[in-house]
Amino acid sequence: MTSPLTALTISCTLKPSPDESSSELMSGQLAEALTAHGVTHEHVRAVDHRILPGVGKDMGEGDDWPALRDKVLAADIVAIVTPTWLGQHSSVAQRVLERLDAELSSTDAAGRPILFDKVAIAGVVGNEDGAHHIVAVLYQALDDVGFTIPAQGCAYWNGEAMHKTDYKDLSGPPSAVQASMKTAVANAVHLARLLKQSGYPASG
Repeated sequence: MTSPLTALTISCTLKPSPDESSSELMSGQLAEALTAHGVTHEHVRAVDHRILPGVGKDMGEGDDWPALRDKVLAADIVAIVTPTWLGQHSSVAQRVLERLDAELSSTDAAGRPILFDKVAIAGVVGNEDGAHHIVAVLYQALDDVGFTIPAQGCAYWNGEAMHKTDYKDLSGPPSAVQASMKTAVANAVHLARLLKQSGYPASG
């Protein structure tokens, strides 16, 4: 019998705690869906931590990334949720991706990239266009460093352009968003269980 799965959600809102945040809200909804599948969950609000610029595992004194990196490495599933600003993912999300770049040079005992056998999903919120572009950016970066992306492994909400309504202002997630979160999480859990039972082969 395989051991229980663990998950980490990383909210990349620009708003520090305790400010309300649409990215935090979607992260929480994804966490609830993961918990419903029996997955042990932990959450990080990235902006509350000092993640220094760079592409190293540890950028020195005052860098909070090494502790966050440990959480990434401990998780079977990682969900990154970002707001949309000027049609792009947030600068906080970009900082997280840049720090994950260090894992390209990290390998396990079998010579495989250290993030192999881990699954990643994406969430995007914003009252402007850009979700598909942002998901594509996240997918490419996460795949590049070794994560596996499940089928339909994203959820997003685009509010009406030029209006002020945010995801957090809604009475609840629209049915289409709720369905996409449910699918993304279910497929991520399924894939993570398969990879835990039989991971990718050693580099040869």
